[in-house]
Amino acid sequence: MEAPYIVIAVIVLYALSCIRILKEYERGVIFRLGRVLPEPKGPGIILVFWPIDSITRIPLRVETHEVPPQDIVTRDNVSVKVNAVVYFRVMDATRAVIQVSNYLYATSQLAQTTLRSVLGEVELDELLSQREKLNARLQEVLDRHTEPWGVKVALVEVKQVDLPEQMVRAIARQAEAERERRAKVIHADGEFQAAAKLAQAAEVIQRQPAAITLRYLQTLVEIGTEQNTTIVFPLPIDVISRLTGTPKPEAAAPAET
Repeated sequence: MEAPYIVIAVIVLYALSCIRILKEYERGVIFRLGRVLPEPKGPGIILVFWPIDSITRIPLRVETHEVPPQDIVTRDNVSVKVNAVVYFRVMDATRAVIQVSNYLYATSQLAQTTLRSVLGEVELDELLSQREKLNARLQEVLDRHTEPWGVKVALVEVKQVDLPEQMVRAIARQAEAERERRAKVIHADGEFQAAAKLAQAAEVIQRQPAAITLRYLQTLVEIGTEQNTTIVFPLPIDVISRLTGTPKPEAAAPAET
């Protein structure tokens, strides 16, 4: 009488052991007698009939991989250290299992070699100023190579570029020289505009001689408002000419015909 109960208990235990629970972000690739099933299983409760079935769990969430610093020689022969971060996810769980032995390790190694090869083809100025363009190029190259594995590279970002100390000083001198050039250009442009305004003021004063007297009185008012010990004696030009004995310039007589 105990044999039927033993058989039922074994069947129940076997059925319970065949139950697998996959989370929402997981898929299960099932191999039945060594042959992969057409579609991955999950999420939720699935049955894996061992020993004829085996399962490989593949997460579908975005993976973040930090590329360690790579020694790169740019096209203009400057040695730099560059690191980056790669965001990718599995789009096809079946291909991620059967096309590559370890898609995480393979993507990591591919990211390192791609970073060295792509950034080694550009000059230092382009590496420092055109990050978005280089990020898009890195993403396109990586995505093209990982597409057969069922992996989609969503984003590649160059994090940091470490320059040699000599190159940092050279770039600092270049930036300083550029700022000095801009300052000189702005100063010269200001002098040019001031000269143009002074020429216009001279033309106005020439047409209205009383304007110079008003300007002179305004200057005296500005000096008088300051708390200083300066004493100003306004003297007309005619008085100074008489004191110094300098003859007053006469208007040229009209030529006789």
